[in-house]
Formats: sequence, C-alpha cells, structure tokens
Amino acid sequence: MVKQLRAARTRQALVLAAAEIFAADGYALSSLPAISRRAGVSAGALHFHFPNKDALAIEVESTARRSVEQLVADRRPSAASALHLLVTVTREVLGAVAADVVVRAGFKLSVDPSRKNAMGFGCWWRAWVCEELLRAQRAGELAEGVSPDRVAAVIVAATVGFEVLGAEDRDRISPRHVEQFWSLVLPQLAARGDQFAGAALSDSCSDPWSRVKSAPTGRSSV
Repeated sequence: MVKQLRAARTRQALVLAAAEIFAADGYALSSLPAISRRAGVSAGALHFHFPNKDALAIEVESTARRSVEQLVADRRPSAASALHLLVTVTREVLGAVAADVVVRAGFKLSVDPSRKNAMGFGCWWRAWVCEELLRAQRAGELAEGVSPDRVAAVIVAATVGFEVLGAEDRDRISPRHVEQFWSLVLPQLAARGDQFAGAALSDSCSDPWSRVKSAPTGRSSV
C-alpha cells in the first residue's frame, strides 16, 4: 500500500511538472531531463512511469480532459438549458485554463503542430461544444439559421485563442474578456435574443465569475 501511494504521488508529480513545462515551452522544446528535475524525481523513476515524452504528453491531455469532463458532469444537473450549460462550462473551462496548468497544457498540446500522437483533447472539446449546440437546436433554443457546427468552430477558436493570449498576458483571459465574448455572441445565437442572453450572463448560481458585472444585455462593453 505504501509503495502504491508513493508511486501514485510520483506519477502525479511527473504529470504536473510535465504540464508546467509543456505550457511554458511547448512540446518540441520540452525535455525529459527538465521534467524529471522539475518533479524532483530520478530519470529512472520517470521512465518507470512514462517510457518517453509522448507518453507524458498523452497523460497530460488525458488528465486535462478528465478534469473538464468532471466539470461538465458537475454543472449539468443545475443547468437550465443546453445553452446555459454551454455558457457556464465555457466560462469555467477558461477559468481552469487560467488557474490549472494541466488544463492549460492540455489545450496547448492539443493544437501543438509538433505533436504526432495527440489524444485529441481539442477534438473532444469541439465535439462536446457541437453536441450541446445540437441539443440546444433540438430544444428550440437557437435562433433561426444558426449552424451548430459553425458556431462550435467559433467557440472552440475563442477558447484556444484565450489560452494563447493568456500565455502572453494573463489579463487577456480575465473574467471581463470572457463576459465580453459572450455578450457579443449570445444575442446572435439564442432564439430568445436579449432576454435569454441577459439571463445567461447574469446568472451566478454556477458562475465562477459571480462577482463580475456582465456587459449590458445584448451589447458589448468593448
């Protein structure tokens, strides 16, 4: 039992160290010696758990995906609608990108051109966003003519864009910028227009930015 606990802690330390280095330097410039030093473990211990850098990157992506899947599972029961869940989860995912280096590294690795064996965390995220938009469409929540697939591409691009900009300047991923994005998108997206957008932006039941004032309904504060 003690050995298992020690092994689990070592593996966790390696995943965290790898995420920190992947998030800071990207996949290509990261090295196993740097990761083992950051984790405070020997090279032998690293190779016992992960045979190569790609295996570590896969585990970071997988861990990031599990974190977001848990976030979705936690928020789904209290969501009033598919659009409400989408807004809430997107906000919280971006909050996690800012606060959780493993989630941040997961997004970065999923779009890193030097990766050859990516687990598709980014593809999973896009599929989930599209699925919720399709659910919203079936429930009559989307405005006429709105394409779930096209909107999903916009939301995913925004998510990745916030992550990229946030790496350079953390203020770019602040609650204010996230709210500005939704204040622009929701009025064009929702069938109930301003009324739905205002309710979604002002709801604070599961909003990590509950102390942040939303932009005026249907208008951007940019």
